[in-house]
Amino acid sequence: QVQLVESGGGLAQPGGSLRLSCAVSGSIFSIYFMGWYRQVPGKQRELVAGINSGGSTTYGDSVKGRFTISRDNAKNMLYLQMNSLKSEDTAVYYCNAHSLGQPYWGQGTQVTVSS
Repeated sequence: QVQLVESGGGLAQPGGSLRLSCAVSGSIFSIYFMGWYRQVPGKQRELVAGINSGGSTTYGDSVKGRFTISRDNAKNMLYLQMNSLKSEDTAVYYCNAHSLGQPYWGQGTQVTVSS
C-alpha cells in the first residue's frame, strides 16, 4: 500500500508560478514510477510529468519547458514546479505512484490560473 497526500494548489495569475508537493508513505521501496496528472471536467485525466526510479523524467507536450518534476527521496516527497502558468493549466492535479503493478492516487489539489 502507498499513501499520497498533495498540497500546494491554489490560485495563480497567468505567468505566475506554483509548486505542488506530494507526501509519500507506505511501501515506498516498491515504487518504480511517480507522476503528476491533471483533469478538467469532461476530459480524461492526462499525464503532466513523470519520473521513474532511475530518475528519468517525461513531460506532457503542453508543459515542456514550463514545469519541472523532482523528488526528494530522503524526505519521501514528490514535487511539481509550475512556471509561466496559463489559464489552460487550470485543473485538479493528482499525485500518482505505481507499485507492484498497482496505481495509487492522491486526493487531488485544485490549481486555478486566472487574472
